[in-house]
Amino acid sequence: MANPMRIVLFMLIWWLGGGAFASAAFAEPVCVEDDRGLSVCLDHPAVRIAALSPGATELIYAAGAGDKVVAVVSYSDYPEAAKSVTSVGSHTRLDLERLISLQPDLVLAWGTGNPTEQIETLARLGLPVYYVEAHEFEDIARNIENMGVLAGTKELANLEAMRFRTGIQALQERYKEAAPIKTFYQIWDEPLMTMNGSHYMSKAVSLCGGVNVFADSPRLIPRLSREAILLKNPEVIITGDRGELKTDWLNTWLSFPDLVATQRGNLFYVPASLVQRPTPRLLEGAQILCQRLDTARARR
Repeated sequence: MANPMRIVLFMLIWWLGGGAFASAAFAEPVCVEDDRGLSVCLDHPAVRIAALSPGATELIYAAGAGDKVVAVVSYSDYPEAAKSVTSVGSHTRLDLERLISLQPDLVLAWGTGNPTEQIETLARLGLPVYYVEAHEFEDIARNIENMGVLAGTKELANLEAMRFRTGIQALQERYKEAAPIKTFYQIWDEPLMTMNGSHYMSKAVSLCGGVNVFADSPRLIPRLSREAILLKNPEVIITGDRGELKTDWLNTWLSFPDLVATQRGNLFYVPASLVQRPTPRLLEGAQILCQRLDTARARR
């Protein structure tokens, strides 16, 4: 764990030296509201940004401010340029000393993913924190726009947000009368996990006419037994393909021939990074989800 006195020393050296603020001393102040409904204000657009989740990294690059990112966390693998940025640990455990030594003037935190006590430490030390916690498609577009305001790349960010909104609206129009189809999305295998109807991934399933069979679960990410899935008897089972990390998760369901999804061959992979991060690439992921569900409808 980081030594609190050393962290304070890092901050003192930063402030005495002018930190990242010196290069933008005469810029206009900016304010936005983050996903917790908290106001985030900067004296000037940020010039040194720390993105503390892979999703936050994608969002700030999408906002046109990738050249201002000085810190990321593990698995920040998109876009390609993010792989060369200094890592400050994982989203679940940050190296605070290393992070502070990079002198960020804006921190993009994952509300339910980063350690609360570590983010609160950064806030107490005076670092502006913008919380990212998207639940709706519009939250993604708004985050891009807000990051553009905070980073001084408003025009680029607004264009990307518009592209995302337009793509989502096109899918909504195309699938608004699609025949409903019972769908189980498998996030993980052991323990077996899915998402309820409040999750943005479930919204992507619904966008395509899919009916999340665990939409009414009280937990955002419920853990399940295989018996629970068998009782729901979904027509489609979808899970993420993690690139080099190949899984045999779908093969497990071949052992249950009474499942409608198994009987009809409706066991599908989608690229996990396209649907399991609340970023503009969710549009591409949703398009693939819709294609999978169209395939399943054709097999009725």
